[in-house]
Amino acid sequence: MIRSFVRRNGRITPGQERALELLWPRYGVKSDGVLDLNTLFGRKAEKHLEIGFGMGDTLVTMAKSHPEHDYLGIDVYRPGTGHLLLQIESAQLTNVRVISGDVVDFLQDNLSTHCLDAVYLFFPDPWSKKRHHKRRLVQADFIKLLAQRMKSGAYFHLATDWENYAEQMLHVLETAPDFSKCVAPKRPLTKFEQRGLRLGHGVWDFFYQRSQIL
Repeated sequence: MIRSFVRRNGRITPGQERALELLWPRYGVKSDGVLDLNTLFGRKAEKHLEIGFGMGDTLVTMAKSHPEHDYLGIDVYRPGTGHLLLQIESAQLTNVRVISGDVVDFLQDNLSTHCLDAVYLFFPDPWSKKRHHKRRLVQADFIKLLAQRMKSGAYFHLATDWENYAEQMLHVLETAPDFSKCVAPKRPLTKFEQRGLRLGHGVWDFFYQRSQIL
């Protein structure tokens, strides 16, 4: 698959750098072979994955609100990963683990089939120029791979503030044989989203459920 991201390191603070050094061993996940998620978290519970957690605010909010669920977050943005680690440590969350890397590689190499109860993809890179649309994550091949890692009845929640990308998401999911559309539940608003709403930007949410596995 074509890479859906450019690795942007950005400006990292001393605190985020220290978190990556000191807290990663506690909350980070080594992408080495297929993971046993119950062993990783030390219990049996629903396993939720957020793809592209940004600064981690939404992931932490969900983990605090639902301590009965376990959460995996994956991103390639180092400052955001450091910030998330600091939040996990501050809140003493035991139900969050962090992956640094490409979600396609992670799904292919590190997760077993039908192991996820929920997947979140909030405001992925829109690749707004038409010639870059091929880099968008929500494509038929990616959705097929994702379906292989989701349980029967698991749900997939997507959101974007780019109307053109919303149209693509809708087309890809509506034509995917492994998903059916459902009503989207409420979710935490990101700081980025709140700023966009104040400026009058539109936001499109989609909620799909994994079909029964025969």
